[in-house]
Amino acid sequence: MAPTDETGQAAPQSSASGPTPPVRPPVGGAATNGRMPRWLPRAMVLVLALVAAFQLGSWAFHQVTGLLINILIAFFLALAIEPAVSWMASRGMRRGLAAFIVFIGVMVVSAGFVTLLGSVLADQIIKLIEGFPEYLDSVINWINTHFKTDLKRVDIQEGLLRSDWLRNYVQNSATGVLDVSAQVIGGLFQLLTIALFSFYFAADGPRLRRAICSVLPPARQAEVLRAWEIAVNKTGGYIYSRGLMALISGVAHFVLLQALDVPYAPVLAVWVGLVSQFIPTIGTYLAGALPMLIAFTVDPWYALWVLIFVVIYQQFENYVLQPKLTSKTVDIHPAVAFGSVIAGTALLGAVGALIAIPAIATLQAFLGAYVKRYDVTDDPRVHGHRRRGEGPGLLTRARTLWARRPGAERPGDGGSGSGSGSGENSS
Repeated sequence: MAPTDETGQAAPQSSASGPTPPVRPPVGGAATNGRMPRWLPRAMVLVLALVAAFQLGSWAFHQVTGLLINILIAFFLALAIEPAVSWMASRGMRRGLAAFIVFIGVMVVSAGFVTLLGSVLADQIIKLIEGFPEYLDSVINWINTHFKTDLKRVDIQEGLLRSDWLRNYVQNSATGVLDVSAQVIGGLFQLLTIALFSFYFAADGPRLRRAICSVLPPARQAEVLRAWEIAVNKTGGYIYSRGLMALISGVAHFVLLQALDVPYAPVLAVWVGLVSQFIPTIGTYLAGALPMLIAFTVDPWYALWVLIFVVIYQQFENYVLQPKLTSKTVDIHPAVAFGSVIAGTALLGAVGALIAIPAIATLQAFLGAYVKRYDVTDDPRVHGHRRRGEGPGLLTRARTLWARRPGAERPGDGGSGSGSGSGENSS
């Protein structure tokens, strides 16, 4: 039986080579005899807490995503009206009153334009409904004349009234009235939220800048103020370029509509200019649909002419007008502007397409101060030219490719063949 010490533990036995070293406790708190380490429960609790915090943060972020997008739109709108508010404040007017006057002016102009456009649209829809039987008769006569048919308007009307498609459409429209009403109320609440945040950003701009700079060292404060000034300039330049393109588009469409004698040509021209420029992605289609509809009430062929003109002008604007104006006012490359719009649309939809160009222009101008630039060499290759005498010429390369074609005779082969033939003849 092994001897024990006073604590009841087995005493270390000596061997022939010397005493056995004492057994040391496990390192790191690891348990013996298969027990759970003491740190493992705390680690599991910590991991579960981190996962729960991440899930809670992700859920909260998705819940307030709409609010964050509205705040982002409001911030860029405040940057757009910042020059006007600052100009009025520099003349002695209180900044809050200046922001209020600017907002009231924008809201009055927008409300007047929407009211006038709504009355024009309602008038034209009423005329279209009243004249629809005549349009239908003309279409039926054209079909009967060219296709040798015997269609009648009464038969078509009875067939439409008895069709299942019309019944289902009426039922779906009745059930969708509540959804449309809810969307309209939600849109109005969203506009009110954006307007309130824009007003606060514009009226309390200096206070907001002081609050941000108060938690930063002086060097960082200068960078923040410079970035803010760049954002104001770039956003103002973007709004200026869009307004200029809206003016050009409105004048061009006014000339067309006036030449076709379409009613309400000035209002429709303003509609086309504003909607096509300030509503991204679908603005062009919305802008062209209304003039086509009103032109159709005058003559169906006029609607076709309007459609052709809208398509041609849109291509001219996309590939000629917009790149030049955007590169001059916002100072970014047209390819960068086009790519930024695509990226903004993929990230934030229509909102991203609207604010992508001023955001990228601000970021590019801000980061440009930290990029070290060097003098460019006078190498002709910088300007896209090759050095004279560098590499084979075009004619030489063409001869080389022609000689390398399959079945072509090599110069050495032809020379040796001719030489042997000469030798045989001479012999």
